[in-house]
Amino acid sequence: MPAIAIIGAQWGDEGKGKATDLLGTRVDYVVKFNGGNNAGHTVVITDASGHTEKYALHLLPSGILTPGCTPVIGNGVVVDLAVLFEELEALEQRGVDVSRLRISANAHVIADYNRTLDKVTERFLGSRRIGTTGRGIGPTYADKMNRIGLRIQDIFDEKILTQKVEGVLDLKNQVLTKIYNRRAATVEATVEELLAFADRLRPMVCDTGLLLNEALDRGETVLLEAGQATLLDVDHGTYPFVTSSSATAGGACTGSGIPPRRLDQVIGIVKAYTTRVGEGPFPTELFDEFGAHLSKVGAEFGVTTGRPRRCGWYDAVIARYAARVNGVSDFVLTKLDVLTGLDQVPVCVAYDVNGVRHDEMPVNQSDFHHAVPIYEYLPGWWEDISHARTFEELPANAQAYVKAVEALSGARISAVGVGPSRDATIAIHDLI
Repeated sequence: MPAIAIIGAQWGDEGKGKATDLLGTRVDYVVKFNGGNNAGHTVVITDASGHTEKYALHLLPSGILTPGCTPVIGNGVVVDLAVLFEELEALEQRGVDVSRLRISANAHVIADYNRTLDKVTERFLGSRRIGTTGRGIGPTYADKMNRIGLRIQDIFDEKILTQKVEGVLDLKNQVLTKIYNRRAATVEATVEELLAFADRLRPMVCDTGLLLNEALDRGETVLLEAGQATLLDVDHGTYPFVTSSSATAGGACTGSGIPPRRLDQVIGIVKAYTTRVGEGPFPTELFDEFGAHLSKVGAEFGVTTGRPRRCGWYDAVIARYAARVNGVSDFVLTKLDVLTGLDQVPVCVAYDVNGVRHDEMPVNQSDFHHAVPIYEYLPGWWEDISHARTFEELPANAQAYVKAVEALSGARISAVGVGPSRDATIAIHDLI
């Protein structure tokens, strides 16, 4: 049985949670392998009686909502422990069994000083800000790379934890007090905050790399769920307006401990249009009534931050890039229903950069910043498609849109989302 990676193919918010949840009933483990509580996703579940429940998840893998599935927070994740237990408690209050959650002993912990530094650094950058969520994600990853980070396993050894916090605060307090004129963090307060979680955390922590490889040896299926998306990847995204981790298929291996040879399939999630949150270039961004339409009908506000998302037309150049970087085998096209009611729907097929056509992503960031989209215009549709459950039930123009996007994007489209609920998805090809 396979290890499968689910990857965002744009700038995030494509609907990875829904896709993961759809596959969750057919897999044994769902693994979050990168990011932290800086990117949320919404899962809408409708039961047999028609009752709908909406869950907003920020740090937890969406597999936590699937009975019998083991959710895993991998070593590539950075964990805010207060947020973790807030989410767990909220789910427990709603009757969700969270006892199967497993957390890597090697995952890094977001400390109080990381959150403070994230916020003050963004303010200091002013117009050059990155647009972070201010939750300490970037500084925690920086500490990891600088080899001064705190890991989950450190919380179970008070002496080691204290020594590490003392060492890192010798540096961080210099920055906080002398550069940003902020109050110094204290060793005692930081250690006390983290130790308070030790007893509740201990039963969840294990060698998750070993756990997952043994599961694959037994023939079980492991689903690897990305936080953020390809264009936010620290190496392959629109740097520097990116996240601080590897959100591509390569990151699925390093962030989980599963070797590349065990990764059988890569599913790319792509919206029927494009959105992004935060700063940075966005060639198809709309500032007119069509952008307002996509924002309103698509309810384009961040799950974690509440920030309005920037909206634009579908960008096939980005989709082709994501297909190439990740080795996408299948796309899931989400939120097709949001395009209902438009006379025509533009699709970006290439860029014009200073009079030169680019059919692929420009290698130079300055060129991408100045890219002007070249559009093809497809006929729209007015019929309500939210109840369609087969491809043939879609209006002819909606079918034509899906086929055109597929031809432009570098991989087959195997499923189409036509609404927010769990069952509002059209399966074209089997994903597993």
